[in-house]
Amino acid sequence: MASSAQRHQGTGHPDVPTTAPKPLPVLGRGLVALMAVAAGLSAAGNYFAQPLLDVIRADLHIGVTAAGLIVTAAQAGYALGLILLVPLGDVMERRRLAVGLFGLTALFLLLTAMAPSGPLLIAGTALTSLMSVGAQIVVPFAATLAAPAERGRIVGVVMSGVLLGGLVGRLASGALSELGGWRTAYWMNALLMAAMAMLLHRNLPRLPRAGATTPMPYGGLLRSTLALLREEPLLRMRSAVAAFSMASYSVQLTALTFLLARPPFGWNAAAIGLFGLLGVIGVVGMNVAARLGDRGRVQLVSGVSAALLTLSWPLLLAGESSPLWLAVGVISLNVAQQAGLNSSQYVIYALRPEARNRINSGFMTVFFLGGAAGAALASVVWSHAGWTGVCVLGGSLAAGSFVLWVWERVRVRAW
Repeated sequence: MASSAQRHQGTGHPDVPTTAPKPLPVLGRGLVALMAVAAGLSAAGNYFAQPLLDVIRADLHIGVTAAGLIVTAAQAGYALGLILLVPLGDVMERRRLAVGLFGLTALFLLLTAMAPSGPLLIAGTALTSLMSVGAQIVVPFAATLAAPAERGRIVGVVMSGVLLGGLVGRLASGALSELGGWRTAYWMNALLMAAMAMLLHRNLPRLPRAGATTPMPYGGLLRSTLALLREEPLLRMRSAVAAFSMASYSVQLTALTFLLARPPFGWNAAAIGLFGLLGVIGVVGMNVAARLGDRGRVQLVSGVSAALLTLSWPLLLAGESSPLWLAVGVISLNVAQQAGLNSSQYVIYALRPEARNRINSGFMTVFFLGGAAGAALASVVWSHAGWTGVCVLGGSLAAGSFVLWVWERVRVRAW
């Protein structure tokens, strides 16, 4: 195996000093596993409230609208964190930034767990999700430490932690609420996040600052993040592809609960939550895609993923009255979406190593905006056109991601 110095040659950029960089630490399996677990725990807290809204509403004596604002606060806080905090990874020492964000997430989880009223719970949720973007510091951290020949696999493993964190977070919060009330999940995650901050401080290596030798002011850093979307056509195209893909995925995630709660299914919340665990199979798709990407098949993975995402919607349409077809469609959609996300991350992380956190910030912001748009559209379409309309919407968005990928391939020849 090549040495660390050999593995990271050829990643320079005009903004980076021309002197030879120090060899990066070797990224072992234990550290990869730690990063994946850390990313998962950081993401999990943003999903705790979703199955608990009715319980929280009754306990804090708040209305339905106020309860819904808890979920909105989690989404808004995370979006702000992507824009305002993730770019700091290019100008700050990254271990210190990651550990600080994990520690602050633990603190705000504690405050959320103690919230005596709806407004304070909403504020705590917003602050917790703002700091939980520590997961998006850990992902490019792993990409920096990984050898180019295995970067896709490493990023896939750490991103799998984020995916599993969201899925398990929903399930765990419901189960823990049965044991000790809705606050239990927040208490537990606060303790785990504090422990994770200490483990990251102990095990993450110190890395040199990624950016240029001249310190960049914070305002310039934010402007630079937006400028990267303008200056890098591949970043712009991949962000759009991923946004359409995530919008299609969010349509399914949002409308599936409505479908399963009505006849002929008529499932309760626990059964719907267990059915949602089929999304775990998406981890398989992400890791297969990562290995193919490392073998030079990243464009093949992108195209096949977008096509499979589109073809999943006829299966979901057939599942309106068939649990089997519905399960097949959900699995297919999850595998396609996660594989496509990994292939896009593989492409963007190779663009400018010295700006990897800003690139991740811009990409993930557009990605989650796509998800938010898909969720909003799904609710409107469901109320007017039912499951058939939802499937047409989801399939159209998925087809949009495929068309954008084809357009990228055409444009690349002209760039």
